[in-house]
Amino acid sequence: MNRSSRIVITLRTEAHRVMMDVTGHVQQSLHAMQAHDGLCMLFCPHTTSGLTINEGADPDVARDIEAALARMVPVHSGFLHAEGNSDAHVKSTLTGVSLCVGVEAGHLALGRWQRVFFCEFDGPRQRELWLRFIDA
Repeated sequence: MNRSSRIVITLRTEAHRVMMDVTGHVQQSLHAMQAHDGLCMLFCPHTTSGLTINEGADPDVARDIEAALARMVPVHSGFLHAEGNSDAHVKSTLTGVSLCVGVEAGHLALGRWQRVFFCEFDGPRQRELWLRFIDA
């Protein structure tokens, strides 16, 4: 496979709001690409979901982040968007939709407790995560 090719990882979220650990999916894709040293570019092509890196050892961290975002951006905040998911659009903007992670010896260069999370703010849905590896 050409390592400059985009890999599409298909995800199925099972809840309206969830932080899904996708580190394993990303790592498997890098292995399939025979990635060694470089950069892993991740992009979420959706306006009501996002990406972040945070602690993955304690699931309460993800739940705390979800709860904090819900407090910061309540569902019913007088939004003008008629579809009823404006809070999800705002939360997507807060987390962002792209990440750049170093790759060393074929592995994501993450800190000891760090994991890559796909953040669903308007599920459940089928989603895509786009990955591209860039050689160093």
